[in-house]
Amino acid sequence: MEKLPVMESFYTVQGEGAHTGKAAYFIRLAGCDVGCTWCDVKESWEVADDQWMEIETIVSNTIKHPSSMVVITGGEPCMYDLVRLLDNLKTNGRKVHLETSGAYHLKGQADWVCVSPKKFKPALPEMIQLADELKFVINHPSDFTWAEGLSMSAKPGCLLYLQPEHSKSNKMMGLIVDYIKSNPQWRISLQTHKFLGIP
Repeated sequence: MEKLPVMESFYTVQGEGAHTGKAAYFIRLAGCDVGCTWCDVKESWEVADDQWMEIETIVSNTIKHPSSMVVITGGEPCMYDLVRLLDNLKTNGRKVHLETSGAYHLKGQADWVCVSPKKFKPALPEMIQLADELKFVINHPSDFTWAEGLSMSAKPGCLLYLQPEHSKSNKMMGLIVDYIKSNPQWRISLQTHKFLGIP
């Protein structure tokens, strides 16, 4: 694919998961059919005609920034063939991190894959097994059992995270802390960028 729909791109600090606190250039692709009711970027669901951008332009914008870490997110980026974008970024010395729900096959090779499964559109088993990091958004107490079940298919060494749905942080955080104290293979992920007021 010569073009991909870019909703936005920006240079910031990774706010959540295993690489929290690291400078990174984010490329947010438009288009998503997963339909999370609590999604905080619902404007990424639809694709506008003027969002389609040449892959060469995407890469050119990326390499203007000093961090080697690039995060491809969405929307749902795996709806698209990412081979050329990921290859070009890596050719230019970038470490490519992918954030996906796992609902689609990954076309391309990323350096780090964060799969955040959603109940709204289930993750593919192969994507669970591909993940370097599994990150579950905890929106309801029943989500712990769901997350535990999916994590059983993860590859050895995969990092396991529980992240409170932001609007319910006060309600869910205590449950997450208690769960992790009893199940220490899990870690807490916080959306620190929201506390910091950065993208």
